Amino acid sequence: MANIEIAENGILVVTLYGELDNHEANGIRTHISSAIYAGQVRAVIWNLERLGFMDSAGIGLILGRMRDLVPLGGETLILNPSATMEKIFSFSGLEKNIRHCTVEEAIGEMGGVLHEQ
Repeated sequence: MANIEIAENGILVVTLYGELDNHEANGIRTHISSAIYAGQVRAVIWNLERLGFMDSAGIGLILGRMRDLVPLGGETLILNPSATMEKIFSFSGLEKNIRHCTVEEAIGEMGGVLHEQ
């Protein structure tokens, strides 16, 4: 399950819950990529603090949206992954994108304000 919110200044916050498998990742991918290609998004924050499991489709989801943001000079932050997920992201060269903080702190780092929906 995912909750997707847009913050001020084009920051998209994706909070993932439970387990992220291929089926769930496909729906999220479509939603986020459409927003990026429409010019609505300049950065993505992935909040993983409530995510219990993610397979390779989940990792591909995050890496693929990072690639979508490259032409825009967009940013990606990965918040509060489990120890296992953090190792996988580190092996993928993403340790600089990992933060252990609140969504609000991450949005502040990127220069935006969250709009409650």
